[in-house]
Amino acid sequence: MSTDTTSENKGTEEAGRDYRETLFLPKTDFPMKAGLPAREPEWLERWQKLDLYNRLRESAKGRETFVLHDGPPYANGNIHIGHALNKILKDIVVRSQQMMGKDAAYIPGWDCHGLPIEWKIEEKYRKKGLNKDEVPPLEFRRECREFAQHWVDVQKEEFKRLGVSGEWDNPYLTMSFDAEAKIVEEFQKFLMNGSLYRGSKPVMWSVVEKTALAEAEVEYADHVSHTIWVKFPVVTGDALKGAAVVIWTTTPWTIPANRAISYSPKIAYGLYEVKATGEKLVLADALAAQVAKDAGIEDWTRLRDVTADELRGVVCAHPFRGQGYDFDVPLLAGDHVTEEAGTGFVHTAPGHGQDDYMIWVENFGSKDIPETVNEEGCYYDHVPLFAGKFVLTRQGKEGNANAAVIEELEKANALLAKGKVKHSYPHSWRSKAPLIFRNTPQWFVAMDAKIEA
Repeated sequence: MSTDTTSENKGTEEAGRDYRETLFLPKTDFPMKAGLPAREPEWLERWQKLDLYNRLRESAKGRETFVLHDGPPYANGNIHIGHALNKILKDIVVRSQQMMGKDAAYIPGWDCHGLPIEWKIEEKYRKKGLNKDEVPPLEFRRECREFAQHWVDVQKEEFKRLGVSGEWDNPYLTMSFDAEAKIVEEFQKFLMNGSLYRGSKPVMWSVVEKTALAEAEVEYADHVSHTIWVKFPVVTGDALKGAAVVIWTTTPWTIPANRAISYSPKIAYGLYEVKATGEKLVLADALAAQVAKDAGIEDWTRLRDVTADELRGVVCAHPFRGQGYDFDVPLLAGDHVTEEAGTGFVHTAPGHGQDDYMIWVENFGSKDIPETVNEEGCYYDHVPLFAGKFVLTRQGKEGNANAAVIEELEKANALLAKGKVKHSYPHSWRSKAPLIFRNTPQWFVAMDAKIEA
């Protein structure tokens, strides 16, 4: 009994003994809890007081340089996870290069130009019931500059909070006057060596925002468009004289800008006669039946083949010939013509489409490309029959141009059929309004021009 009691007391004594004094445990000044939200700002403040970035620059003088060309973020809002991922990865690259013995400076920068900033200022105007066009340009630019500078300052602090090391007190800004002056200086070099010239090219244009859009700024959505089948009478080409080449388009408003018709040598064409009227039409064989159905033609017949050799060199008249459209409309062979829809012939308006522009330039160079629609989506005053008509309104709604063109085609007996189609169509990702292809004057640099040394 006493033995059991002794053992029990001994076990209790051992259980209560502190063995930490018998162990060689490491000691650290690090706290058991990280407490990062509180400690990280302290580290950043310490680095700033030490002027760590500039001290690294001093210590690395004379070493091989490493420069990371940083595509700048846009100065129009707080940073997001994409910004963080981008900057942290770049910071790792720069720091690792510094640790490998190089002089790895990092100069942050911001993109301060472009539509997103303008759009934010316009939103402010709209809340006040103002239109951008009512505001003096200098005042508008000043507000855009102030908006961009505000977000540069905000983002700068957010990037510094991520611990990204860089020359934050001396960033580059695309809106700095020095940068803009440098652009003009470099631009002048092209002017002086003769490689700069003025030309025009069709671009995706937003009537609402009054600016061209890059492909990345375009989104596609369902849109209901007018469709028309238009007859272009053949005026040269003995074998087809008296016939008409039929085109199909979903943009009636581009008919005044038509300068050619494209066909494909790989497509089988035929000459067809409408029994009721005696009209002779040139169509792709694979699409003729559908065209007849869409046009409500019940009695028609195929007269013969029309070869690619016959089409080569054929010239048509514009449907509005005699009303200010007295130029020739040649047939041009193009690889972009298919049998998927339409008539097998493509209405070609070089000022309102990329394929149209390319085939025109291929055959005639960049001359004689008409400018028919201005920045507000309105026909210029020099456009016969349709001056002042709107393709799209300033709000991005359909204007009166399509209806006016269709009406004139009916008067000219050039309209074979009309209808509507729902299809995917480009829209602005900001205003959500439909876009148009529009020929705009631009500056070009001739890359193949011989430059005097």
